Amino acid sequence: MLEARSITKRFFPGTINERTALDSLSLKLEEGDFVTIIGSNGAGKSTLLNVISGRYPIDEGAIVIDGKDVSKVPEHRRATQVARVFQDPMAGTAPHLTIEENLSIAFDRGKRRGLSLAVTNRKREEYREALAKLDLGLEHRLAMRVGMLSGGQRQALSLLMAAHERPSILLLDEHTAALDPSRAELITRLTGELISEHNLTALMVTHNMHQAIELGNRLVMMHEGKVVLEVDEEAKKTVTAEALLAEFAKIKGAQLSDRTMLD
Repeated sequence: MLEARSITKRFFPGTINERTALDSLSLKLEEGDFVTIIGSNGAGKSTLLNVISGRYPIDEGAIVIDGKDVSKVPEHRRATQVARVFQDPMAGTAPHLTIEENLSIAFDRGKRRGLSLAVTNRKREEYREALAKLDLGLEHRLAMRVGMLSGGQRQALSLLMAAHERPSILLLDEHTAALDPSRAELITRLTGELISEHNLTALMVTHNMHQAIELGNRLVMMHEGKVVLEVDEEAKKTVTAEALLAEFAKIKGAQLSDRTMLD
């Protein structure tokens, strides 16, 4: 469960450049919710993920995960509960390590470590089984350095690593935006499958309106640091991109001439 309670985040406070990125924003996700977030550039979408992960501190309000206020918990400690996949495929893995070494780090996160070998034959079989679900042939390339993989392969690996240990909250920050259409489609499919398989609670930022509608059970629209529209599970079954664009134009108080919220 995740709850953002009236959170405010300002950049450059007290200066001429002061900017409010999040303005008393509130949002609640129950266990198993998969919420997609849309909004124009500067709406505060990525800032929201950054304050949830602990990368940025909040100025006001509270971040609550699994019933505990983690507002003052640093990012590295919050990482035991929060997993994240970034837009940059290079950001979620260690390129100088092999596939099996990356998986070893991810799959053993939060566990007590002894003096046994980091990667055993039993673990390799576990890695192969997990990788086979990606249908990319990576289960046969455990000893390959991750830096040699394509962007789509690395993003699929990042997604697998983030989802495997069933974090309290999975954050997806435009994680298909840097990929070509075929790879983006693959990662979109894998996202839905992994979240469903592990019954994860997830929050996904996207500029792709159709992706936001296709994935998840709820949809949120942000504008100027606030949640301006929430679409619940029932309404999401019939909502269209055109309807969301019209709603956004209404909120902005002007006709939306360019489709800045769509890919």
